[in-house]
Amino acid sequence: MSDSNPAPSLYQAREPIFPKRVSGPFRNLKWIIMAVTLGIYYLTPWIRWDRGPSLPDQAVLLDLANRRFYFFWIEIWPHEFYFVAGLLIMAGLGLFLFTSALGRVWCGYACPQTVWTDLYILVERWIEGDRNARLRLHHQKKLDFRKVRLRLTKWVSWLLIGLATGGAWVFYFADAPTLLVDLITGNAHPIAYTTMAVLTLTTFFFGGFAREQICIYACPWPRIQAAMMDEDTLVVGYREWRGEPRGKLRKTADQAAEPQGDCIDCMACVNVCPVGIDIRDGQQMECITCALCIDACDDMMAKIGKPRGLIDYMAVSDETDGRVGQEPRNIWKHILRPRTIMYTVMWLLVGFGLVFALFIRPDIELTVAPVRNPTYVVLSDGSVRNTYDVRLRNKHGEERQFQLSVTGDATLRVQLEGTPYASVPVPANAAHLQRVYVISPKGTVPSTSSAIPFRIWVEDNANGERAYRDTTFNGKEN
Repeated sequence: MSDSNPAPSLYQAREPIFPKRVSGPFRNLKWIIMAVTLGIYYLTPWIRWDRGPSLPDQAVLLDLANRRFYFFWIEIWPHEFYFVAGLLIMAGLGLFLFTSALGRVWCGYACPQTVWTDLYILVERWIEGDRNARLRLHHQKKLDFRKVRLRLTKWVSWLLIGLATGGAWVFYFADAPTLLVDLITGNAHPIAYTTMAVLTLTTFFFGGFAREQICIYACPWPRIQAAMMDEDTLVVGYREWRGEPRGKLRKTADQAAEPQGDCIDCMACVNVCPVGIDIRDGQQMECITCALCIDACDDMMAKIGKPRGLIDYMAVSDETDGRVGQEPRNIWKHILRPRTIMYTVMWLLVGFGLVFALFIRPDIELTVAPVRNPTYVVLSDGSVRNTYDVRLRNKHGEERQFQLSVTGDATLRVQLEGTPYASVPVPANAAHLQRVYVISPKGTVPSTSSAIPFRIWVEDNANGERAYRDTTFNGKEN
């Protein structure tokens, strides 16, 4: 017999959050960071950088077809992926550093999810009004013309932002002006349209509807950050010893005689929170340290004549000291401590290593791969020949003539496949695969099987720059 009582739901339906508009230094800082980061993202593909006639003139370009990454004057080749790995390590160390010093400050100010959600909320506020107006519209059951008009206007605006976001992303992988024309005329590759569609829809959904759910449930960082923080980490907190017992603002003498903290329970800190938490309940995983509650609380304290800082950036140790009336420690004593110093030193070491490697890398390079099938060939005149595939890289902006030679054994000589000369032209900013024969005359190879070490050199005939690789010559005398 089936149970007549349905099982309770394990999931709670999301209640949309409508943050109230707030002004203050932290909100202004968020506006500046949003403008700068979005400006960089949308405008960077259109910046031009002259690299010469044979190279792309887009300042930042991920040229997957030619397996090349351009960043202004820097060019990264496929075999130099360690630069990308180093940048990722620096990004991770930087995230650890900022988290250990200031909590989830990355999440609150510069995370793409936060930046685009802020932009979507701004558009929503422009179209539907501030918090109270949006709440009334949300709870309005009647689907009249005004509600339909406002919702459609908002969603179309969100979709256009998502389309611009997806479009900007694909512009990083091809010449932006050319790709824009191809997209409009329908001549772009299907991958470009697919990528734009996916990014448009994900931006529309994440920034417009999911919002704080991405931060709370999809992002792993809230669960990892605790390992980066300690009692000296500066996070947004509520001075409970000062604010409690909370209550409405009292104006009469009888009311004023009752004990009351500075918190008047105005809910301003809750109404501006983009993740819908009450910071007065203590540290919570959902808090992204955006500090909008600080702006809201400071504004309210100014209106009622109370000192600011009821909600503020503070460390756990400051909260403990404040309860016994001690002055908080200097902010730099919280920031400059062994953990943050260690992260800073590691970050600088990786950065200096990358810069050093960038400036010492040569403009010509070669790799040598011996052909092992067969290991060697005995020619009709009795000489022994080994075959090598030599890949020559010319990082200059014009074609260069590369001369090949060998050292280490005076009897060895070089012969290039396809040319009677010992030099070969290599196109500008390209790699050229050249088959090279190294020949040892009859009577110069030991009678027993052995490997003779030698060195293959390549020289740029234009400026004399050289590079080499060590390898071995195999064979035996018959």
